[in-house]
Amino acid sequence: MKKPNFTHCSFLLALALLISTATFAQEEKPKSPPATATGEINGATITIDYHAPSARGRVIWGDLVPFGEVWRAGANDATTFETDKDIQIEGETLPAGKYSFFIIPGETESVFIFNSVAKQWGAYDYEESKDVLRVTIPSQQTSTMEEQLVYEVVDDGFEVRWEYGKGKAHIE
Repeated sequence: MKKPNFTHCSFLLALALLISTATFAQEEKPKSPPATATGEINGATITIDYHAPSARGRVIWGDLVPFGEVWRAGANDATTFETDKDIQIEGETLPAGKYSFFIIPGETESVFIFNSVAKQWGAYDYEESKDVLRVTIPSQQTSTMEEQLVYEVVDDGFEVRWEYGKGKAHIE
């Protein structure tokens, strides 16, 4: 029987390291995992696709997400908002379609923006001229900490919550 040589042992060691590295890499969870909120309001199906970052001890509103600046409303790709029927958001018409969704956060009120360019990376190429609808909603403080950004389609609209902040747009 042949004795294993140095080259053979080196190959086996390299293979074992490659397999263990690939295994650990697959177990690492993304810091901002993809998420979807969906629901039906007055016969219209609403779907919000986003990446959900975590607070991880950071101050979010007014710091990580500055007041008065366009924010992609999530992490990575811009958040998308889709409706299969025309809807009324805060009394304004949003035609059926898929939109990128941005927020301009403020201390007392925020602007929700529905932009016609549905596929964008962040807000880097955002163009206000492509906005289909802008609505102003009250910014709210909550006593409940939301560690991870969350969107929720509720009976009369949709909410966005993160850290101690909350915004809700009414849909008819």
